[in-house]
Amino acid sequence: MSHFKNLKLLPGVKRPSDVRRLSLSELDVMAAELREVIISQVSQSGGHLAPNLGTVELTLALFRAFDFEKDKIVWDVGHQAYAHKILSGRLERFHTLRQFGGISGFPRMAESPYDHFGVGHSSTSISAGLGIATARDLAGEDYNVVSVIGDGSLTAGLAFEGLNQAGDLERPFIVVLNDNEMSISTNVGALSRFLSRTVSAPMFVRWKDYVERRIKDIPRIGDELHHWAKRGKDSVKSFFTPGMLFEAFRFNYVGPIDGHDIGALVDTFEQVQRINTPVLVHVMTKKGKGYKPAEDNPTYFHGVGRFMPETGLAPKPAPGGWASYTEVFGATLCALAQKDEKIVTITAAMPEGTGTDCFRSRFPERFVDVGICEQHAVTFAAGLATRGFKPAVSIYSTFLQRSYDQIVHDVCLQNLNVKFFMDRGGLVGADGATHHGAFDLSFLRHIPNMVLMAPKDENELARMMATAFAVQGPVAVRYPRGTGAGVAVEPEMRPLELGRGELERDGRDGLIVALGSRVYPSLEAALELAENGGPDMAVFNARFVKPLPVEQLLELAARFKRIVIVEENAAQGGFSSAVLEALADNDMLDGLRIKRLALPDHFVEHGTQKELRAMLGIDKNGIKKAAQEITA
Repeated sequence: MSHFKNLKLLPGVKRPSDVRRLSLSELDVMAAELREVIISQVSQSGGHLAPNLGTVELTLALFRAFDFEKDKIVWDVGHQAYAHKILSGRLERFHTLRQFGGISGFPRMAESPYDHFGVGHSSTSISAGLGIATARDLAGEDYNVVSVIGDGSLTAGLAFEGLNQAGDLERPFIVVLNDNEMSISTNVGALSRFLSRTVSAPMFVRWKDYVERRIKDIPRIGDELHHWAKRGKDSVKSFFTPGMLFEAFRFNYVGPIDGHDIGALVDTFEQVQRINTPVLVHVMTKKGKGYKPAEDNPTYFHGVGRFMPETGLAPKPAPGGWASYTEVFGATLCALAQKDEKIVTITAAMPEGTGTDCFRSRFPERFVDVGICEQHAVTFAAGLATRGFKPAVSIYSTFLQRSYDQIVHDVCLQNLNVKFFMDRGGLVGADGATHHGAFDLSFLRHIPNMVLMAPKDENELARMMATAFAVQGPVAVRYPRGTGAGVAVEPEMRPLELGRGELERDGRDGLIVALGSRVYPSLEAALELAENGGPDMAVFNARFVKPLPVEQLLELAARFKRIVIVEENAAQGGFSSAVLEALADNDMLDGLRIKRLALPDHFVEHGTQKELRAMLGIDKNGIKKAAQEITA
């Protein structure tokens, strides 16, 4: 094997059935090899390290106990499926993980016949798996369906909707709860606390011993009663373990089981295949298992960039590195909250990822992590707003899609004072199609009462945040992943005038109308064209998608008959569509030549942001080319 050295067993695994021929001792060796491959690759390409290390033995046991040449497995989120990818014939391609043209970091049906459902957003595995099981029964086929879900994903309502339906249908169906007591950040909520009440809890052990002693002491029948009590399905154990919850959903509950004991796992999975009703197997795993840096800091190593595998340390950043938009957002939010006690911050299981962990530290009483419950987050914020608070809902663009109805019905219809801050607006890079924030401008701009902005740099982000809290009613600000332009944030964050953009550069031959992350590349393109004898292009930073700076756009359209519109959102219904609508509504289209640069009408694959922007023609060179073509 040219990419991963010193492997003895893994190169011989070309398909899932190859794992079934191995002994338990060989599976222990393979577990070590899997960890070696995963750590080696993720240290180079970045990826989800800690959760994947925690599911190595679980995956091996599943592949040993089930026949995945016919049985179906559905992984939730995909943060735990690297071992699955390797064992299902992708070892030789694993060195391309998350790279442009390489394999995805998540299960994808188009990538492998052993990926039975594409994932990326959480909490879908139970519903999808139940659908597959129902299709099996309708077609009169015979195979097992296994859905693997993490305890963090189980907090979402969708997971419980699936459990509810599965229990009602009573079809043969296996759910594996991978319980590592942690999702991306530390789990929150009553369910997490309930799941952690295992049979090893001291209170349960003491009470169990006491009850058993008292039963045994009953004259003549004590021993027999004790025997039947231990066998009873509805024994006292159900009051102290999560079994009570899942039995209520009419699942047969098995567990909790050590998720790193391959033998115990294999025995359990072989047994539950004989049950013809829904079964939930509760497995306890350790996030980052087998790699001490990840075990010690599972949050950092959940989704990590490049690092040195010997130490777990990231390469030293270049001196003078710029702050990320996420960091600027977090610092600005804290500064605004220092002056305004009505600001409350809400995130959905991602305080570190959204930059709100600093707010949590400084204002814990005004910070709420609702878990992986985006719909609840929005309606919860709406409730806060009815009582005069100013909730700041901080959720990645791609995840906010899950709460569309709540934004429309619970916030905008009632014109409530909720502020949405959408990190990862636009292309995110290696996480790919499931995580690109490609649609937020399209699905938010048409909702009445919504104000929608996108900043060109760090200072403009801070000013837009100040604007958001100065405006009464729903406001959304979207900003990209990564660092900004290196612009310092002004000490006094002055709100912007609603619906007013800024002419960044004047010109003679044409106009570039840009938004957000595409403003600076547009300026660079215009400067290079002018310096090299090309067309002299003006550049207008619209700032607002809603209210659109219509008056300014009409004035500019009257001056410039060649217009390039640039955005990092789907072309359909996005910012450029809004500009075209404004021009058409004001009878300004006659005599204009317009070229739109935006995300195409297909899902964009993974790669670096630079690679993807170049491929799609929305980087500096693509903007230069469009300007030259339209002014030729």
